[in-house]
Amino acid sequence: MGVAAASPPTLTPVFSAPRGGSSRPFPRRRLHFLTRSASHMTIFVQKEWNRRSFTKSSMYRISSSLLEVKDGTDDEACELVNGVEISIGDGATADSINAHLFTAVKNNNGTGILLLSDVFGFEDSATRDFAYRVACNGYNVLVPDLFRGDPWNKDQTKTTFEEWKARQDPHRVAKDIEASTKWMVDEFIAAGISKKLGIIGFCYGGARLIEVLARDGGVCFGVGVSFYGARMDPSLASSIQVPVLLVSGDDDSFCPVDVLKDIEKRIGRGSKAVIYNGRGHGFAHRPGSPEEDRDAEEAFMIMRNWLYDGLIANI
Repeated sequence: MGVAAASPPTLTPVFSAPRGGSSRPFPRRRLHFLTRSASHMTIFVQKEWNRRSFTKSSMYRISSSLLEVKDGTDDEACELVNGVEISIGDGATADSINAHLFTAVKNNNGTGILLLSDVFGFEDSATRDFAYRVACNGYNVLVPDLFRGDPWNKDQTKTTFEEWKARQDPHRVAKDIEASTKWMVDEFIAAGISKKLGIIGFCYGGARLIEVLARDGGVCFGVGVSFYGARMDPSLASSIQVPVLLVSGDDDSFCPVDVLKDIEKRIGRGSKAVIYNGRGHGFAHRPGSPEEDRDAEEAFMIMRNWLYDGLIANI
């Protein structure tokens, strides 16, 4: 089911997290080449994966099976990931956006990924775990706070969801995504890198991804991956100028298969819909059973190949 591709080459690190403690706001300055400063929040990668909640100084373990997409993949290619909390903006105004930045230390491929979260926000452990895993494959992943400190809480009742959603001004969210994109582009340009970005979205973020790519017109982003985008607007798909991987289950009421297929057809450009039988919403980054976990691993591998083929192999 995956997209075949050659094994990624070993590339020189070209992008880094800023110096300084992870709890301080990120100042408006250019990033530097990757370093291994002790002041960075360093996350060590081992061979076993465990879904503990993310903390600023925790050691993480990850299953190498999630990364063994192609024969000959070296376990050592995934060794260190730096993670820092940053503030996009001057850090002192209401227009500042908090975000987490994960950067690969070893075999950094000099490519940026913008990751748009589901309604549980950028601090949710499942979202950070996934961003961490993507960075482990050589990428620099930015996860912005789409909800300005007001994500949906698992303890809230479903009857208050619409009230919460009404507080999330779509124009403000779009503006924050645009600012996050510009931040990444500016930093890469400053480092002398002209590669296009990738974009990944889950649920709420997966629907925003369609809007972002429709507005972008292929200027900043070279490829997209939407996991079970909730209530996506198919009418926007024909404006998208890059291939999009669409992943969902056939038992997901938020992302009907017919809508997904319609979007796939309207985008064209080699876009692909991958549907998992019997899977519901959120299985790829929140697997709840061994069966879902197996499908989640496969979906991760398909995504990994998709990003590599679209952002690395043919550049």
